[in-house]
Amino acid sequence: MLPSYYEFYNPVKIISGSKALDNIPYELELLNAKRPLVVTDKGVENAGLMKVFLDSFKNSGIEIGGIYSDVPPDSSNSVVKAIAKIYREKECDSIIAVGGGSPIDTAKGVNILVTENSNDLMEFEGADRLKKPLKPFIVVPTTAGTGSEATLVAVIYNEEKNVKMEFISGYLLPNLAVIDPRMTETMPPKITAATGMDALTHAVEAFTCLQKNPISDAYAFSAIKIISHNILNAVKNGKDQKARLNMANAATMAGIAFSNSMVGAVHALGHSAGAVAKVPHGVAMSVFLPHGLEYNLEKIKDSLGELLLALSGPEIFAATPKEKRALKFIEDLRRLQKQLFDEASLPMTLKDAGVTEDMLGTIATKAINDGALMMNPEEMSHEDAMKVLKKAF
Repeated sequence: MLPSYYEFYNPVKIISGSKALDNIPYELELLNAKRPLVVTDKGVENAGLMKVFLDSFKNSGIEIGGIYSDVPPDSSNSVVKAIAKIYREKECDSIIAVGGGSPIDTAKGVNILVTENSNDLMEFEGADRLKKPLKPFIVVPTTAGTGSEATLVAVIYNEEKNVKMEFISGYLLPNLAVIDPRMTETMPPKITAATGMDALTHAVEAFTCLQKNPISDAYAFSAIKIISHNILNAVKNGKDQKARLNMANAATMAGIAFSNSMVGAVHALGHSAGAVAKVPHGVAMSVFLPHGLEYNLEKIKDSLGELLLALSGPEIFAATPKEKRALKFIEDLRRLQKQLFDEASLPMTLKDAGVTEDMLGTIATKAINDGALMMNPEEMSHEDAMKVLKKAF
Protein backbone atom coordinates (compact mmCIF):
# COMPACT_ATOMS: atom_id res chain seq x y z
CA MET A 1 0.00 0.00 0.00
CA LEU A 2 1.32 3.46 -0.94
CA PRO A 3 1.88 5.93 1.89
CA SER A 4 -0.19 9.11 1.72
CA TYR A 5 3.01 11.12 1.25
CA TYR A 6 6.71 10.37 0.79
CA GLU A 7 9.93 11.85 -0.59
CA PHE A 8 12.78 10.09 -2.38
CA TYR A 9 16.04 11.72 -3.41
CA ASN A 10 19.35 10.30 -4.54
CA PRO A 11 21.30 12.05 -7.29
CA VAL A 12 24.56 10.14 -6.74
CA LYS A 13 26.10 8.95 -9.99
CA ILE A 14 27.22 5.32 -9.64
CA ILE A 15 29.97 3.71 -11.68
CA SER A 16 30.24 -0.01 -11.01
CA GLY A 17 32.37 -2.78 -12.45
CA SER A 18 35.83 -4.03 -13.29
CA LYS A 19 38.35 -1.18 -13.53
CA ALA A 20 35.67 1.39 -12.68
CA LEU A 21 38.45 3.41 -10.99
CA ASP A 22 39.86 4.36 -14.39
CA ASN A 23 36.91 6.71 -14.91
CA ILE A 24 37.74 8.97 -11.95
CA PRO A 25 40.03 11.48 -13.76
CA TYR A 26 37.38 12.07 -16.42
CA GLU A 27 34.68 12.47 -13.76
CA LEU A 28 36.82 15.00 -11.88
CA GLU A 29 37.15 17.02 -15.08
CA LEU A 30 33.35 17.01 -15.43
CA LEU A 31 33.18 18.40 -11.89
CA ASN A 32 35.76 21.07 -12.81
CA ALA A 33 38.12 19.69 -10.17
CA LYS A 34 41.85 19.26 -10.69
CA ARG A 35 43.45 18.96 -7.25
CA PRO A 36 41.67 16.47 -4.96
CA LEU A 37 42.56 15.67 -1.36
CA VAL A 38 42.39 11.91 -0.72
CA VAL A 39 41.07 10.78 2.68
CA THR A 40 41.77 7.18 3.68
CA ASP A 41 43.10 5.00 6.52
CA LYS A 42 46.06 2.76 7.31
CA GLY A 43 44.08 -0.41 6.58
CA VAL A 44 43.52 0.69 2.99
CA GLU A 45 47.13 1.76 2.65
CA ASN A 46 48.57 -1.42 4.18
CA ALA A 47 46.37 -3.60 1.95
CA GLY A 48 48.01 -2.07 -1.13
CA LEU A 49 44.74 -0.52 -2.30
CA MET A 50 46.15 2.99 -2.59
CA LYS A 51 48.46 1.78 -5.35
CA VAL A 52 45.47 0.40 -7.27
CA PHE A 53 43.67 3.69 -6.74
CA LEU A 54 46.61 5.94 -7.68
CA ASP A 55 47.38 3.91 -10.80
CA SER A 56 44.10 5.18 -12.25
CA PHE A 57 45.58 8.71 -12.33
CA LYS A 58 48.61 7.88 -14.48
CA ASN A 59 48.86 10.19 -17.49
CA SER A 60 45.58 11.85 -16.52
CA GLY A 61 46.68 15.42 -15.90
CA ILE A 62 45.03 15.33 -12.47
CA GLU A 63 47.34 16.19 -9.58
CA ILE A 64 46.62 14.66 -6.18
CA GLY A 65 46.78 17.64 -3.83
CA GLY A 66 47.41 15.53 -0.74
CA ILE A 67 46.73 12.20 0.96
CA TYR A 68 45.59 11.85 4.57
CA SER A 69 45.86 8.19 5.59
CA ASP A 70 45.50 8.29 9.39
CA VAL A 71 41.70 8.22 9.79
CA PRO A 72 40.94 6.10 12.90
CA PRO A 73 38.17 3.45 13.01
CA ASP A 74 35.88 5.85 14.90
CA SER A 75 36.75 9.20 13.43
CA SER A 76 36.27 12.32 15.52
CA ASN A 77 35.67 16.03 15.17
CA SER A 78 39.36 16.73 15.93
CA VAL A 79 40.46 14.50 13.03
CA VAL A 80 38.00 16.26 10.71
CA LYS A 81 39.38 19.63 11.79
CA ALA A 82 42.98 18.52 11.18
CA ILE A 83 42.20 17.27 7.67
CA ALA A 84 40.32 20.46 6.80
CA LYS A 85 43.48 22.40 7.72
CA ILE A 86 45.51 20.24 5.28
CA TYR A 87 42.90 20.76 2.54
CA ARG A 88 43.31 24.53 2.89
CA GLU A 89 47.11 24.44 3.13
CA LYS A 90 47.40 22.23 0.03
CA GLU A 91 44.93 24.44 -1.89
CA CYS A 92 42.78 21.46 -2.86
CA ASP A 93 39.50 21.85 -4.76
CA SER A 94 37.77 18.51 -4.20
CA ILE A 95 37.75 15.44 -1.95
CA ILE A 96 38.02 11.72 -2.66
CA ALA A 97 37.27 9.28 0.16
CA VAL A 98 38.83 5.83 -0.23
CA GLY A 99 37.76 3.39 2.45
CA GLY A 100 34.89 2.26 4.62
CA GLY A 101 32.44 4.18 6.74
CA SER A 102 34.97 6.07 8.85
CA PRO A 103 37.00 7.65 6.00
CA ILE A 104 33.79 8.41 4.09
CA ASP A 105 32.03 10.05 7.03
CA THR A 106 35.24 11.88 7.91
CA ALA A 107 35.49 13.23 4.38
CA LYS A 108 31.88 14.41 4.60
CA GLY A 109 32.77 16.29 7.78
CA VAL A 110 35.83 17.81 6.14
CA ASN A 111 33.68 18.92 3.21
CA ILE A 112 31.34 20.73 5.59
CA LEU A 113 34.19 22.66 7.22
CA VAL A 114 36.03 23.64 4.03
CA THR A 115 32.83 24.67 2.25
CA GLU A 116 31.51 26.66 5.19
CA ASN A 117 34.99 28.03 6.04
CA SER A 118 34.50 26.90 9.63
CA ASN A 119 36.51 25.06 12.28
CA ASP A 120 33.52 24.01 14.40
CA LEU A 121 31.68 20.95 13.16
CA MET A 122 29.17 21.25 16.02
CA GLU A 123 27.57 24.23 14.24
CA PHE A 124 26.18 21.88 11.62
CA GLU A 125 25.06 18.89 13.71
CA GLY A 126 21.53 17.67 13.05
CA ALA A 127 19.25 17.62 10.03
CA ASP A 128 19.24 20.12 7.15
CA ARG A 129 21.67 22.59 8.71
CA LEU A 130 23.62 22.95 5.45
CA LYS A 131 22.31 25.58 3.06
CA LYS A 132 24.56 25.33 -0.02
CA PRO A 133 26.29 22.69 -2.19
CA LEU A 134 29.62 21.34 -0.92
CA LYS A 135 32.93 20.85 -2.76
CA PRO A 136 33.11 18.12 -5.44
CA PHE A 137 33.14 14.79 -3.63
CA ILE A 138 33.89 11.26 -4.89
CA VAL A 139 33.73 8.07 -2.84
CA VAL A 140 35.53 4.79 -3.51
CA PRO A 141 34.22 2.23 -0.98
CA THR A 142 36.61 -0.50 0.16
CA THR A 143 34.04 -2.28 2.33
CA ALA A 144 30.61 -3.55 1.32
CA GLY A 145 28.50 -2.43 4.24
CA THR A 146 28.04 1.19 5.24
CA GLY A 147 26.49 2.42 2.00
CA SER A 148 27.92 5.85 2.92
CA GLU A 149 28.88 6.36 -0.71
CA ALA A 150 25.18 6.92 -1.45
CA THR A 151 23.77 8.41 1.76
CA LEU A 152 23.01 11.89 3.04
CA VAL A 153 24.17 10.94 6.53
CA ALA A 154 27.50 11.24 8.35
CA VAL A 155 28.21 9.97 11.86
CA ILE A 156 31.25 11.46 13.62
CA TYR A 157 32.43 10.92 17.19
CA ASN A 158 32.44 13.92 19.51
CA GLU A 159 35.34 13.42 21.90
CA GLU A 160 34.25 16.10 24.37
CA LYS A 161 30.72 14.76 24.83
CA ASN A 162 31.50 11.07 24.24
CA VAL A 163 28.65 10.72 21.73
CA LYS A 164 28.34 10.10 18.02
CA MET A 165 27.10 13.21 16.20
CA GLU A 166 24.75 12.79 13.25
CA PHE A 167 24.72 15.08 10.23
CA ILE A 168 21.87 14.74 7.75
CA SER A 169 21.62 16.76 4.55
CA GLY A 170 21.08 16.21 0.85
CA TYR A 171 24.25 18.22 0.32
CA LEU A 172 26.27 15.41 1.97
CA LEU A 173 25.48 13.06 -0.91
CA PRO A 174 28.63 12.42 -2.96
CA ASN A 175 28.71 13.46 -6.58
CA LEU A 176 30.02 10.04 -7.57
CA ALA A 177 30.33 6.55 -6.09
CA VAL A 178 32.90 4.27 -7.75
CA ILE A 179 32.35 0.58 -7.08
CA ASP A 180 35.33 -1.50 -8.19
CA PRO A 181 35.59 -5.14 -6.98
CA ARG A 182 39.37 -4.86 -6.69
CA MET A 183 38.90 -2.47 -3.77
CA THR A 184 37.07 -4.98 -1.55
CA GLU A 185 39.10 -8.12 -2.35
CA THR A 186 41.49 -7.70 0.56
CA MET A 187 38.84 -7.53 3.28
CA PRO A 188 39.39 -10.40 5.74
CA PRO A 189 36.49 -12.81 6.38
CA LYS A 190 35.39 -11.27 9.69
CA ILE A 191 35.20 -7.74 8.28
CA THR A 192 33.48 -9.05 5.15
CA ALA A 193 30.86 -10.71 7.38
CA ALA A 194 30.41 -7.65 9.62
CA THR A 195 30.08 -5.16 6.77
CA GLY A 196 27.71 -7.50 4.96
CA MET A 197 25.48 -7.66 8.02
CA ASP A 198 25.66 -3.87 8.28
CA ALA A 199 24.27 -3.61 4.74
CA LEU A 200 21.62 -6.22 5.50
CA THR A 201 20.54 -4.25 8.58
CA HIS A 202 20.28 -1.04 6.56
CA ALA A 203 18.00 -2.77 4.08
CA VAL A 204 15.83 -4.57 6.66
CA GLU A 205 15.31 -1.47 8.81
CA ALA A 206 14.64 0.65 5.72
CA PHE A 207 11.92 -1.80 4.66
CA THR A 208 10.27 -1.95 8.10
CA CYS A 209 10.58 1.57 9.56
CA LEU A 210 7.86 4.23 9.68
CA GLN A 211 9.16 6.24 6.72
CA LYS A 212 9.30 3.31 4.26
CA ASN A 213 8.14 4.06 0.75
CA PRO A 214 7.77 2.02 -2.46
CA ILE A 215 10.98 3.24 -4.08
CA SER A 216 13.20 2.67 -1.04
CA ASP A 217 11.41 -0.67 -0.60
CA ALA A 218 12.53 -1.74 -4.08
CA TYR A 219 16.17 -0.93 -3.32
CA ALA A 220 16.00 -2.59 0.11
CA PHE A 221 14.33 -5.77 -1.14
CA SER A 222 16.87 -6.21 -3.95
CA ALA A 223 19.77 -5.53 -1.58
CA ILE A 224 18.58 -8.26 0.83
CA LYS A 225 18.19 -10.73 -2.01
CA ILE A 226 21.68 -10.02 -3.36
CA ILE A 227 23.27 -10.20 0.11
CA SER A 228 21.59 -13.51 0.95
CA HIS A 229 22.96 -15.03 -2.27
CA ASN A 230 26.52 -13.71 -1.93
CA ILE A 231 27.62 -13.01 1.64
CA LEU A 232 28.82 -16.54 2.43
CA ASN A 233 30.71 -16.80 -0.87
CA ALA A 234 32.41 -13.47 -0.22
CA VAL A 235 33.38 -14.58 3.31
CA LYS A 236 34.69 -17.96 2.19
CA ASN A 237 36.51 -16.76 -0.92
CA GLY A 238 37.60 -13.13 -0.81
CA LYS A 239 38.98 -13.31 -4.36
CA ASP A 240 35.55 -14.12 -5.80
CA GLN A 241 35.14 -10.90 -7.80
CA LYS A 242 31.52 -11.66 -8.68
CA ALA A 243 30.54 -12.06 -5.03
CA ARG A 244 32.57 -8.97 -4.09
CA LEU A 245 30.95 -6.83 -6.76
CA ASN A 246 27.48 -8.09 -5.83
CA MET A 247 28.02 -7.33 -2.15
CA ALA A 248 29.37 -3.85 -2.93
CA ASN A 249 26.37 -3.07 -5.12
CA ALA A 250 23.98 -4.39 -2.47
CA ALA A 251 25.60 -2.15 0.15
CA THR A 252 25.11 0.88 -2.10
CA MET A 253 21.48 -0.06 -2.77
CA ALA A 254 20.84 -0.50 0.96
CA GLY A 255 22.44 2.89 1.55
CA ILE A 256 20.13 4.51 -0.98
CA ALA A 257 17.16 2.80 0.70
CA PHE A 258 17.84 3.89 4.26
CA SER A 259 18.97 7.35 3.19
CA ASN A 260 15.37 7.93 2.13
CA SER A 261 13.39 5.86 4.61
CA MET A 262 15.72 6.00 7.63
CA VAL A 263 16.47 3.25 10.16
CA GLY A 264 15.38 2.40 13.71
CA ALA A 265 16.14 0.79 17.07
CA VAL A 266 18.90 -1.49 15.81
CA HIS A 267 20.90 1.52 14.71
CA ALA A 268 20.12 3.49 17.87
CA LEU A 269 21.44 0.64 19.99
CA GLY A 270 24.39 0.09 17.65
CA HIS A 271 25.45 3.74 17.69
CA SER A 272 25.32 3.70 21.48
CA ALA A 273 27.24 0.44 21.86
CA GLY A 274 29.87 1.88 19.55
CA ALA A 275 30.18 5.08 21.57
CA VAL A 276 30.27 3.36 24.98
CA ALA A 277 32.08 0.08 24.29
CA LYS A 278 33.79 0.70 20.92
CA VAL A 279 31.85 -2.15 19.31
CA PRO A 280 32.51 -1.98 15.53
CA HIS A 281 29.34 -0.82 13.80
CA GLY A 282 28.87 -3.89 11.59
CA VAL A 283 29.34 -6.21 14.57
CA ALA A 284 26.77 -4.23 16.56
CA MET A 285 24.28 -4.38 13.68
CA SER A 286 24.67 -8.14 13.39
CA VAL A 287 24.21 -8.68 17.13
CA PHE A 288 21.20 -6.37 17.52
CA LEU A 289 19.27 -7.09 14.29
CA PRO A 290 17.23 -10.16 15.37
CA HIS A 291 16.54 -8.63 18.79
CA GLY A 292 15.41 -5.33 17.27
CA LEU A 293 13.09 -7.15 14.89
CA GLU A 294 11.58 -9.14 17.74
CA TYR A 295 11.02 -5.93 19.70
CA ASN A 296 9.17 -4.35 16.74
CA LEU A 297 7.49 -7.57 15.64
CA GLU A 298 3.84 -6.67 16.28
CA LYS A 299 4.16 -3.53 14.15
CA ILE A 300 6.25 -5.00 11.30
CA LYS A 301 4.86 -8.52 10.82
CA ASP A 302 3.55 -7.95 7.31
CA SER A 303 6.63 -6.12 6.03
CA LEU A 304 9.04 -8.58 7.60
CA GLY A 305 7.01 -11.47 6.20
CA GLU A 306 7.47 -10.03 2.71
CA LEU A 307 11.22 -9.99 3.21
CA LEU A 308 11.31 -13.76 3.76
CA LEU A 309 11.08 -14.04 -0.04
CA ALA A 310 14.25 -11.95 -0.44
CA LEU A 311 16.22 -13.63 2.35
CA SER A 312 15.27 -17.28 1.97
CA GLY A 313 13.92 -17.66 -1.56
CA PRO A 314 10.59 -18.53 -3.20
CA GLU A 315 10.38 -22.17 -2.05
CA ILE A 316 10.67 -21.38 1.66
CA PHE A 317 8.43 -18.33 1.26
CA ALA A 318 5.70 -20.38 -0.45
CA ALA A 319 5.97 -23.21 2.07
CA THR A 320 5.61 -20.89 5.07
CA PRO A 321 2.08 -19.80 6.12
CA LYS A 322 1.65 -16.03 5.82
CA GLU A 323 1.19 -15.54 9.57
CA LYS A 324 4.49 -17.33 10.28
CA ARG A 325 6.71 -15.64 7.69
CA ALA A 326 7.98 -12.86 9.95
CA LEU A 327 9.12 -15.34 12.60
CA LYS A 328 10.62 -17.55 9.90
CA PHE A 329 12.61 -14.54 8.67
CA ILE A 330 14.11 -14.06 12.14
CA GLU A 331 14.80 -17.80 12.41
CA ASP A 332 16.64 -17.83 9.06
CA LEU A 333 18.48 -14.65 10.00
CA ARG A 334 19.79 -16.37 13.13
CA ARG A 335 20.85 -19.33 11.01
CA LEU A 336 22.85 -16.95 8.81
CA GLN A 337 24.41 -15.41 11.93
CA LYS A 338 25.52 -18.85 13.08
CA GLN A 339 27.05 -19.60 9.67
CA LEU A 340 28.99 -16.31 9.81
CA PHE A 341 30.15 -17.12 13.33
CA ASP A 342 31.37 -20.54 12.17
CA GLU A 343 33.07 -19.18 9.04
CA ALA A 344 34.45 -15.87 10.33
CA SER A 345 34.01 -15.75 14.13
CA LEU A 346 31.55 -12.86 13.82
CA PRO A 347 30.25 -12.25 17.37
CA MET A 348 26.65 -13.22 18.06
CA THR A 349 26.33 -11.56 21.49
CA LEU A 350 27.37 -8.29 23.10
CA LYS A 351 29.53 -10.21 25.56
CA ASP A 352 31.45 -11.79 22.69
CA ALA A 353 31.85 -8.29 21.21
CA GLY A 354 33.59 -7.03 24.35
CA VAL A 355 30.68 -5.36 26.14
CA THR A 356 30.53 -5.78 29.92
CA GLU A 357 27.26 -5.93 31.84
CA ASP A 358 27.95 -2.70 33.72
CA MET A 359 27.92 -0.82 30.39
CA LEU A 360 24.33 -1.73 29.50
CA GLY A 361 22.67 1.09 31.44
CA THR A 362 24.81 3.75 29.77
CA ILE A 363 24.20 2.22 26.35
CA ALA A 364 20.44 2.24 27.01
CA THR A 365 20.50 5.90 28.06
CA LYS A 366 22.33 6.95 24.92
CA ALA A 367 20.15 4.74 22.69
CA ILE A 368 16.83 6.27 23.74
CA ASN A 369 18.24 9.71 22.88
CA ASP A 370 19.55 8.63 19.47
CA GLY A 371 17.92 10.17 16.41
CA ALA A 372 17.57 6.79 14.70
CA LEU A 373 14.65 6.00 17.03
CA MET A 374 12.49 8.67 15.41
CA MET A 375 11.36 6.29 12.66
CA ASN A 376 11.28 3.09 14.72
CA PRO A 377 7.84 1.40 14.57
CA GLU A 378 7.67 1.03 18.37
CA GLU A 379 8.48 3.64 20.96
CA MET A 380 11.40 2.66 23.21
CA SER A 381 11.88 3.59 26.85
CA HIS A 382 15.01 3.09 28.93
CA GLU A 383 13.41 -0.03 30.41
CA ASP A 384 12.62 -1.35 26.92
CA ALA A 385 16.17 -0.72 25.76
CA MET A 386 17.54 -2.55 28.79
CA LYS A 387 15.37 -5.58 28.01
CA VAL A 388 16.69 -5.73 24.44
CA LEU A 389 20.28 -5.23 25.64
CA LYS A 390 20.00 -8.04 28.18
CA LYS A 391 18.67 -10.39 25.50
CA ALA A 392 21.54 -9.41 23.21
CA PHE A 393 24.11 -9.75 25.99
